[in-house]
Amino acid sequence: MPTLERHDEVLVLDLGDGENRFHPDWIASVNAALDEAEQVQGPRALVTAATGKFYSNGLDLDWLMANADHHEGYVADVHHLFARMLALPMPTVAALQGHTFAAGAMFSLAHDLRVMRADRGFWCLPEADINIPFTPGMSALIQARLAPQTAHEAMLTARRYGGNDAEAAGIVDRAVPEQDVRPTAVELARSLAAKDAATMGTIKSRMYAPVLDVLRDKDAPLS
Repeated sequence: MPTLERHDEVLVLDLGDGENRFHPDWIASVNAALDEAEQVQGPRALVTAATGKFYSNGLDLDWLMANADHHEGYVADVHHLFARMLALPMPTVAALQGHTFAAGAMFSLAHDLRVMRADRGFWCLPEADINIPFTPGMSALIQARLAPQTAHEAMLTARRYGGNDAEAAGIVDRAVPEQDVRPTAVELARSLAAKDAATMGTIKSRMYAPVLDVLRDKDAPLS
């Protein structure tokens, strides 16, 4: 399960060493870690990272199929996590050391910056290949964080982007060797940690107000 560690002004949230799918317990654990991060006083910035082959493989489809009556509530919880990260009142950097797929890729887009491994691993929105349309909230998030042509290609072709291609497309900010992914993310976060938290939160909330409104709509998350 996710764990939070503090390295001076940088908080590192390790999402886990498995596929890090969005199981309800995993979502709750990430939210608890974010609660803890927001209580830290003074300069602060957040890095999310993972250990192993995956950063995140997206929604927990097995759980979802076994709990179809909770579909809307589950999607609303996923949307809430996206919105929370998008508006988090501190700088955020995603360290993508492994595969970053579907909702995991969207979660990475909710961060301010992304660092990805250059030589292996893919960033991908596979929904067009697995016959799962993007929700309005997901579409809004992706289109707000990617250039129009990149969003079009990523959403409609399900292209798998390696690190260098993802950097060229503006999906990630840095593509670096595997051993440099987390250190680079930490240093980027450290360089921004002195930003005033309240100001950061206000800027993000106003910049992404239309997206946040859609993501926070609990009454109709699917339509």
